[in-house]
Amino acid sequence: MKKRSFMFIASLFLLTSCGIPGGGNPDQLKKNKKNAETIKIGLNLELSGAVAAYGNQEKDGIELAVEEINQKGGINGKKVELVIKDNKSDTAESAAVAANLTTKEEVVAIIGPATSGASKAEIPNITKSKVPAITPSGTDDTITVLNDRIQEFMFRACFQDSFQGVILANYATQNLGANKAVIIGDVSSDYAKGLTSSFKNTFKGDIVADEKFNQKDKDYKAILTKIKDKDFDFIYLPGYYEEAGLIIKQAREMGIEQPILGADGFSDEKLIGIAGKENMNEIYYTAHFSENAPSSERVEHFIQAFKKKYKKTPSSFNALAYDSMYMIAESMEKAGEIDSEKLAKELAELKDFDGVTGKMSMDKNHNPKKPAVVIGVKDGKEASADVVNP
Repeated sequence: MKKRSFMFIASLFLLTSCGIPGGGNPDQLKKNKKNAETIKIGLNLELSGAVAAYGNQEKDGIELAVEEINQKGGINGKKVELVIKDNKSDTAESAAVAANLTTKEEVVAIIGPATSGASKAEIPNITKSKVPAITPSGTDDTITVLNDRIQEFMFRACFQDSFQGVILANYATQNLGANKAVIIGDVSSDYAKGLTSSFKNTFKGDIVADEKFNQKDKDYKAILTKIKDKDFDFIYLPGYYEEAGLIIKQAREMGIEQPILGADGFSDEKLIGIAGKENMNEIYYTAHFSENAPSSERVEHFIQAFKKKYKKTPSSFNALAYDSMYMIAESMEKAGEIDSEKLAKELAELKDFDGVTGKMSMDKNHNPKKPAVVIGVKDGKEASADVVNP
């Protein structure tokens, strides 16, 4: 563990301590972008590895948006060109990808990564190169603000962990009438730790047990045996779909029938495959998008266009990434030229953006003010979608 931490810090140091990564001249890079025939947008996504499902969904959403933008003539008269890189669901690789995209590939902006840890890993290199990045789904609060310092070139299209924790705590009390919680939390990810902290700070009921697990654990029977006979109303389960699916499956097989609440890490169809649809009852989670939630003309267009292109229903990750690309397009149009620094300033001032995940405005901390959706699952299918405003 200590060795991995040392190697990761060392890799970031090497990538950021020698001026602009790759040795590029900042003025020349700026000139190259303005004079390029296309607008290069880099994708730093988890296309393989543990959370590849998220990255590949976001790639689909971005490619649909770019196809539409280019069909309408591009941005400021130039077509968008995607430069797609796989960070392999690894934080050190994410930092290396960001270095490559900002200098060698000379991208104007980056979309991604999908996850919080990988998003934070790219910050030193995008800051050094002054290239803005939007994470569609990185929800850790410290992605955009660390030690009270705003990360100048980092933005997000999603709401953050603190918001999700508040929403879920209130939803349990107000919508489910629940007052006694069991927490089963992932202690190996920043994402889950942030969600747990926010929930604990908001929930007014009793926390009768606070159990912990690590990513890649497979057997949760010991934890579930400890809580099974306790008096509780629901389980709060902050984590990603791989572990959450196993916990849901094993809990239901042991006869634990109380509702299980999770965050947007549940938003993947693989959760149902892992848990088994027969076990997916009384499951509730925060999401950024649902085709069953009240919609607009823009949302209907997105749903139909996505189904036509990919022959499936769009997910939250598809929608967030689609919005991310359009946030860049709208902000670049306002900037009036192909300039990364001017683009960052326009992103920081984004107001009333009409996204498919909701109308949003960027706050002073580079987080969008927007609604959330709490999805309820019955028999493995979405049974409800309640819009919750901030």
